[in-house]
Amino acid sequence: MTRILVVADTPWVRSEVHAALTEPDTTIVDLDDPAAAAATVIRDEIDMVMVDMQVGSMGGMAVTRAIREHMLLNHFVPVPVIMLLDRSADGFLARRAGAAAWVVKPFTSQQLLDTFWKAKEREMPALDALGESALQATDKVTASDTEPAHAAPAATVEPS
Repeated sequence: MTRILVVADTPWVRSEVHAALTEPDTTIVDLDDPAAAAATVIRDEIDMVMVDMQVGSMGGMAVTRAIREHMLLNHFVPVPVIMLLDRSADGFLARRAGAAAWVVKPFTSQQLLDTFWKAKEREMPALDALGESALQATDKVTASDTEPAHAAPAATVEPS
């Protein structure tokens, strides 16, 4: 059984995720309190997280970083996080936050489903030999981060 956490305070966003990903072997947990997301991932044994960029007082980037840091500090293998962005230019922020993938709103059910499967197949980085998180590596800006994107698709999964 796959357990998906949806961190969004907008009903239409939650409805779209449910419409795209509801299957007999999938449980979707809705959460509108972004501050509780990291603890919920561990407590409810979540396999994938979807975070709206414009959620509550924290925002999607802070929620994504908090989940990644909480998982790594507690020695859990990080779960993939998909960020639901307002514009394609925010892909840079999703990458910096440590998201496995992102999709730009409004999205189709097929775009979200494709992004879900690609992110699920992607191996998330674990702790390295020194105990430092792979999250720290996402703070480095590379040339590809600053280059303009060519007609980027709405759904994006970054290569490992």
